[in-house]
Amino acid sequence: MGLGLWFRTGLLMAFLTGLLMALGYVLGNGSMAGVAFAFMFAMVLNFFSYWYSDKIVLTWYKARIVDEMEAPELYRIVEGLAREAGIPTPKIAIVPTDVPNAFATGRDPKHAVVAVTQGLLRILDRDELEGVLAHEISHIKNRDILIQTLAAVLAGAVIMIARWASWMLWLGGFGGRDRDRDAGSVLGAVLLIILAPIAAMMIQMAISRAREYLADESGAKISGKPWALARALEKIEYYVSRRPLKEGNPATAHMFIVNPFRGISFAELFSTHPPTQKRIERLRKIAMEMGMYF
Repeated sequence: MGLGLWFRTGLLMAFLTGLLMALGYVLGNGSMAGVAFAFMFAMVLNFFSYWYSDKIVLTWYKARIVDEMEAPELYRIVEGLAREAGIPTPKIAIVPTDVPNAFATGRDPKHAVVAVTQGLLRILDRDELEGVLAHEISHIKNRDILIQTLAAVLAGAVIMIARWASWMLWLGGFGGRDRDRDAGSVLGAVLLIILAPIAAMMIQMAISRAREYLADESGAKISGKPWALARALEKIEYYVSRRPLKEGNPATAHMFIVNPFRGISFAELFSTHPPTQKRIERLRKIAMEMGMYF
């Protein structure tokens, strides 16, 4: 792992640790015990996020690892693209949802997983599927997956804590229900509930949207079919815009090839992806440069 990737990984973990210690201070009514507990919790979370974040994300979406016997065509496509990209063949997982999409996860190319939804397998032809999988293989080759997966788990943890704090506030957990409740603690909790999800989205925004353009470009070169990826993006965007993903964690939005969450939400306000139409236009230009027209 390069120095730059180590730095970005450490920065994300340090940010989470600092944020959780601040939360511990607020939830503990300003006590150092709350800060100490939050620090220990952050250390445990950082450890598990680094080593098991891919398994956590796959569990969130009930993704099931499949082998060559179960999905021979899918396996052959992934195997061929991985060979072309010069990386080990990643594991393959299928997500049981009709919403078409795909993502890659893992901490490095040797411990990578490419996940596709049942809906994606249903609506794409072989060329389009190859284009999407080449995009995800590019994320693995470019070593984007560690930061993407860590960001998903850490942002998810922050959102979970914010929800827990909101329930505590609603049930009178910050100082009791009487009038002498500590106003400072209540104000701190309110600010926490408002700002924590924003901080979680900021973690996602640390994943540069330019990485999606890069994965599109390098994926197009790996597959040799930029037009197929462009056509796949059109189909995925069409389906997702009309039938967004209802289950799942918005903290993972940046991991998918197209943001599967729609509507008035933090996942929309803090966009994790470049506009799909702009990605398609860039792929058209790449295709023309390669002497292809569509």
